[in-house]
Amino acid sequence: MSSSKPPLLADATRDLAAFAASFQYEDIPAEVVSRIKTSVLDSIGCCVFGATLPWTQSVQAMAEEEKAAPVASIFGSGRKTSVASAVLVNATAGHAFELDDIHKESIVHPGSIAIPVALAFAERDGGWSGKRFITALVAGYEIGTRVGNAATMSLFFRGFHPQGTSGAFVGAATAGKSLGLNAGHMQHALGIVGSQAGGLMAAQEGAMVKRFHSGRAAQSGVYSALLAQKDFTGITDVLEAAYGGYLSVYSDQPNAPRLTDGLGSEWETGKVGYKPHASVTSIHSALDALTHLMTTHKLKPDDIAKVQVGVSHMTFVHCAWDYKAQGVTAAQMNLYYGLAVIAHDGVAFVSQYKQERLADPKLLDFITRIEARADPEIDAMGPAFRHAANVTLQTRDGRSFSHQILNRRGSPENPLSPEDVEYKFRNVAESCLSPESLERVVQLCAQLDKLDDIGELISLVGAPRP
Repeated sequence: MSSSKPPLLADATRDLAAFAASFQYEDIPAEVVSRIKTSVLDSIGCCVFGATLPWTQSVQAMAEEEKAAPVASIFGSGRKTSVASAVLVNATAGHAFELDDIHKESIVHPGSIAIPVALAFAERDGGWSGKRFITALVAGYEIGTRVGNAATMSLFFRGFHPQGTSGAFVGAATAGKSLGLNAGHMQHALGIVGSQAGGLMAAQEGAMVKRFHSGRAAQSGVYSALLAQKDFTGITDVLEAAYGGYLSVYSDQPNAPRLTDGLGSEWETGKVGYKPHASVTSIHSALDALTHLMTTHKLKPDDIAKVQVGVSHMTFVHCAWDYKAQGVTAAQMNLYYGLAVIAHDGVAFVSQYKQERLADPKLLDFITRIEARADPEIDAMGPAFRHAANVTLQTRDGRSFSHQILNRRGSPENPLSPEDVEYKFRNVAESCLSPESLERVVQLCAQLDKLDDIGELISLVGAPRP
């Protein structure tokens, strides 16, 4: 079957590919360079910590059994494998604990894909400058997030995981820029990777495989760019094709103009935000609203009779399913569990999502006091406010308190500072890097645009854990 319908946006794949292939470091605004440097530090922390987790170690064991040519480091191991196998492991690590950066509109975590891909090619080649590294990353961030923007939240509502689907384009564009592909080859790289995009959202309820979507997106991007370099062809209109194209298949309500809106003048990379909590981004406003109310009114968990939470329809579908202790992934994706650990611990970070906490009777008791609903007032504000939350507490002595957060902490509208991200990095990575290495990684990321060679950074990230 073929389609006689017109494309959703004529030449969109071609135009994105031409942009990705042609822009230079000098074209990137200074504020975008600053943002990507922060993203590199944040993503390295996510990767080196994620590499310690059992699901990542399973992927690593599989990759090492293949005994591929040792040209790129498996983070935190002191061992090497092929570029494609290294990014499979390292990008799985980056998304392994719900800590990675987030682009709100596209629902993509670009750092956990782009940073492993660019570092692997940089290590294979040797002699990469910081500016070359930054340029490869920005290519991936720009293309992948624009694909996600155009797919809209419809992709998610249909049950697809944006990280494994739209994220594949992050991998292909980063890899294509790393290889120096021309516009034609870049178009084919995107055309190849579109057929590899995949990932099902049911993975959030108890499975390890959600983390693997990120690794596969990165690996598919690498394979696609390497094949395109060898003149292997892809779907040249993969994004806009009316029949069988990415947007027409994955989205019921695509917004194709978002592929190229402001291309080269409005940089999506600058809109990336960061996570202060080790959980799905959608619940962060609710967590912070509960923290605010309990701190302001000096409340303890046992003081609270009921918590009522209003969130967007998307957050409700994504995160407000009945909690069961099915595993770390499910806990990190669940609104009720997140609120319970915030109420008891005041934080929702690494230790709150250890296996031994997931069925804590105190947490399960608190969850019975939480009511969540899709709030039509939040939905009426539009997709930009899908992370908003209204939280009301009723105390056992009859008092009632409410707090609203419209823009989650860590979003571009309510940002974490670079210092906040550095603090997070130190907390996440302190068990994975020596004190000296930790300090040096912070310094190198801050100086990234000035480095003539990023080899030292690669060595630090790839070295065995202390």
